[in-house]
Amino acid sequence: MTSDQDTARLGKRLDTWKEIGSFFGRDERTVKRWETTRGLPVRRVPGSGRANVYAYTAELAEWLNSADTKPDPEEISSDSRTANTAIPQPENFFARHRSWSKPALLVALTLLIACAVVLVLTERRNSAKLASLSAATPVSAHHKPDPRAEDLYLKGIYHWHKRTPESLHQAVDDFTQAIVHDPNYAEAYVGLANCYNLLREYSSMPEKEAYVRAKAAAERAIALDDTLSGAHSSLAFVDFFSFWDAANAEREFQRALVLDPNSVPAHHWYATFLLTVGRFPQSIAEIDKAQKLDPQSTSIIADRGLILCHAGQKDEGIRVLRELENSDPAFLSSHVYLADIYLEQGNDRNFLAESRIAATLKHDDNGMKLVVAGEKGFAASGEKGMLIDILNAQKSLYGQGRLSAYEVARSYARLGDQRGAQEFLQAAYKKREPQFLALRVDAAFDKLRSDPSFQEILAKVVPPG
Repeated sequence: MTSDQDTARLGKRLDTWKEIGSFFGRDERTVKRWETTRGLPVRRVPGSGRANVYAYTAELAEWLNSADTKPDPEEISSDSRTANTAIPQPENFFARHRSWSKPALLVALTLLIACAVVLVLTERRNSAKLASLSAATPVSAHHKPDPRAEDLYLKGIYHWHKRTPESLHQAVDDFTQAIVHDPNYAEAYVGLANCYNLLREYSSMPEKEAYVRAKAAAERAIALDDTLSGAHSSLAFVDFFSFWDAANAEREFQRALVLDPNSVPAHHWYATFLLTVGRFPQSIAEIDKAQKLDPQSTSIIADRGLILCHAGQKDEGIRVLRELENSDPAFLSSHVYLADIYLEQGNDRNFLAESRIAATLKHDDNGMKLVVAGEKGFAASGEKGMLIDILNAQKSLYGQGRLSAYEVARSYARLGDQRGAQEFLQAAYKKREPQFLALRVDAAFDKLRSDPSFQEILAKVVPPG
């Protein structure tokens, strides 16, 4: 029998040919042919004959991205006949699909990427495995992008810089369409990776979903062109914050900076990495380099304010964040950072006000539930009532799988409940929640730092360099 652990690893089970076909956006006849001609990983219930089949989504996705997967002649012929309707047009694809459910939209975008991957691998039939591509002559080293793809890529860059939920989703659409037009366009994969690295922060996209997609896109970009600095900084970001691989993340950041010493994302994201592991002087140096290269970037200014606060320059950091908030009130990060700072200072009214703004900008229903709970608790019983009501709302959301264990632990720590904080920190560690990495520098846990049991938990976090 399949264990619960194996089931989680294998993904969702699809129980009919129709469901399997829908996963790929194909009919039953096509996927049945793929089982025979291309080794599609389909399983059968023992003793039930050939008709009763099932498959797991993780195995299907792995098969689709396999280096040995090639379209058969009948598929190529069929695709060529339907090319005009199969490829979404730039101006209407995203709008047409906004009505889809979130999982369906994510699957659709993932499949577009996967289809582009198949095309890339088809053109590189003589390459053995995907890992060997980075050692080979890069496809994109002398690749001139398709003009339509390049236009879409530039639109994606514009939308990515705006950093709103809507603009980031639009950027995903732009970069995906660029890949559809030109599957060898490595820079478009970098753009896609950068979008997913930010969507878990600026929208309600779950972190693990976003990071898996970011890693896949970054690795594809490196496979196409190992000399792209942005691909390495994107991979470094996701390797650290999602996969907790600090050593490889640092190597990738340094590789990115060797390839392009003036790379703004590399300096910027390396600074956030250094902040998280507690290397404050280096973090300030990197964020200052990023700001000198791009002095107008609101995200860099906001992160500089945050880094200064952690590095013992709180007054200057708050000044930077307040100035940014006044000049660009629709930018999310300054509100998120200031809310946390105000909470630690005991400035409860401003904490609630900033949290409400942040939840509104992010379209975060869960965040708004916590704000409403906090406002009611504060009106009834002041700060303690606010913290207790927020904690109760968090525990409810956590029980529904809609909030991280780490956030619940933070509230327990603020209330001085060491047992509750450690219980949920252990849960966050077991789940390998990305936020757990912030434990070393998170002021919410300052009251617990002298306790030996907390130090044991802290030892599980990557140590400062």
